[in-house]
Parts: sequence; structure tokens; C-alpha cells
Amino acid sequence: MRVVSLVPSLTEAVAVSAPGALVGATDWCTRPADLDVVRIGGTKNPRIERILALGPDLVIANEEENRAPDVDALRAAGAEVLVTEVRDVPQAFRELARVLEACGVGTRPAWLTEAEAAWSRLPAARSRATAVVPIWRRPWMVLGRDTFAGDVLSRLGVDHLYAGHPDRYPRIPVDDLRAAAPDLVVLPDEPYRFTADDGPEAFPGLPCALVSGRYLTWYGPSLAAAPRVLGEALRAALR
Repeated sequence: MRVVSLVPSLTEAVAVSAPGALVGATDWCTRPADLDVVRIGGTKNPRIERILALGPDLVIANEEENRAPDVDALRAAGAEVLVTEVRDVPQAFRELARVLEACGVGTRPAWLTEAEAAWSRLPAARSRATAVVPIWRRPWMVLGRDTFAGDVLSRLGVDHLYAGHPDRYPRIPVDDLRAAAPDLVVLPDEPYRFTADDGPEAFPGLPCALVSGRYLTWYGPSLAAAPRVLGEALRAALR
């Protein structure tokens, strides 16, 4: 198989499960750290000609992360494109299995079994907290309805306050975010890189959890450790 991945988390999943299959990946595909493949541009602006020149048997994309016109252009040029859709944790496991099967992985990887076990044995939350989850600033944008990250947090006992918003990633003025009075503000380091010096100052008096976007938004090998890593960060912020 010759595989090109347009999705960073799926790049990691294929790289560790089907060594040698990947021939191309985006500039944002940072895992595994030693990944050595042709870079084909960004997730939103892939270089179609470069992808086609690699002669892939399969291109992996995601309906949210990649643009439909790019998928259409690849298909029109004769490339086979597998488009995933991931809105919650169970769906992530189903889509991962589908991707790996399409990449010729005949044996279920140990990391996938471990990840499913880690999420299936999560105890029911003793108490629940509310949160706002910014993903961008200038303008401020937050998690809204029907998102994978929102489902991840819900399973860890955190309900984000814009889960019922009509938009998946609504723009909300920061004054409104503060006025919503959440128990917690969850600040990931991607797509916007929130840090201790960039983000918490906008929410004085509110506990803030700085978390890894890889554990909050990626679906791949990181899912095995995500319940523990995120759970610890959330509990520490709420103490």
C-alpha cells in the first residue's frame, strides 16, 4: 500500500500500525516524531499535484478537517479517497478500524485494543462540572454542538456550556464566556496554542485547565492515555 494522510491523528495511527505504508502527509502531521515522508501542504490547502505524483493507493481525509473541493479534485483525478467522520469516542474507534483495514492492517493493533479498554472502564463521574472550551481567540471561538472533543470531556464528567449551540464552533464574545460562569475553562494548545501566559488572563477568577490538544481532539494512539492525562489536568484545575 501507498497511503497519503491529510489528517494528523490518522497519520499517527497508520504510521504505527502499518510501517512503511505512508508515503505522504501534511505539514501538520507531527507524530510519530521521526515520521519521514513527503510533505504535501496543509490540511486546508494540500498540494493536489504533489499528492497525485506520489501515486497513492489511498488518500485518507476527514469531513471536518479537510475541504470538500480538495477531496473532489483528488477523486476527479482518479485517486481513491477514504473520508472519515468522527463526532464521538465510539465513532472514532469504528473509523480507526475502517481506516486501518483499508490500509491493509490485518491484525488489530494493540494500541487500539488498549484505547478501547481505557474508555470502556471509565467509572461514572461522581460529580459533574461545567466548562467553556475556547479553541481560538481573535475572535474567540468555542466548542459547540456535536464535537468529538465535547464528547471526550462529557465522558470525563465535564459538560461544556455551548453543547446545544446551533453552530459546531460558535464565535462568542469573551465577555459572554465569562458571564456564563462556568466551573472551569478548558484551554487546549491546538488549534490555537493557549499557554499559561496567553488565555487564562482573559478569565480572571475562573480555574483554567491547560490541556494537550493531542489528547483532547486527536483520535489515534493518543486515545489510550487520554482518559488519564485529561482527567488529571481537569481534576487539578478544579481543586
